Amino acid sequence: MLFLLDLRLSAPDVNVIYMPFAKPLDAYERLVNAVVMVESAGDTLAFNQLEEAVGAFQIRQIRLLDYYQRTGINYTIEECYNFNISKEIFLYYARQTGYQDYETIARNWNGSGNATLDYWEKIKANL
Repeated sequence: MLFLLDLRLSAPDVNVIYMPFAKPLDAYERLVNAVVMVESAGDTLAFNQLEEAVGAFQIRQIRLLDYYQRTGINYTIEECYNFNISKEIFLYYARQTGYQDYETIARNWNGSGNATLDYWEKIKANL
């Protein structure tokens, strides 16, 4: 949006152009927030001893191995306590599906089978 203001009252013969910059739209922001709430209630230091899953996105070692094989980026499980690293990993998988299909992204993130239907219901409640 472009506004042209005429400031002749305070400064004759001076025109000013004002160009506001909008915050970029993040197509995955709502989904990221919902997944983090369902997985860890927003706790970046969360640890699930039963699954040995860590961080806000509850990433497991097997996910890191798959991520490494696909991208060549070799994070340690300890690095997944870092929200930005975990988000990077999550978004990698989300982008494989595309932002239009939150349900498939969420269910794939959770695993496979019928349990992912319950997971999707939890995600929807947090969107």
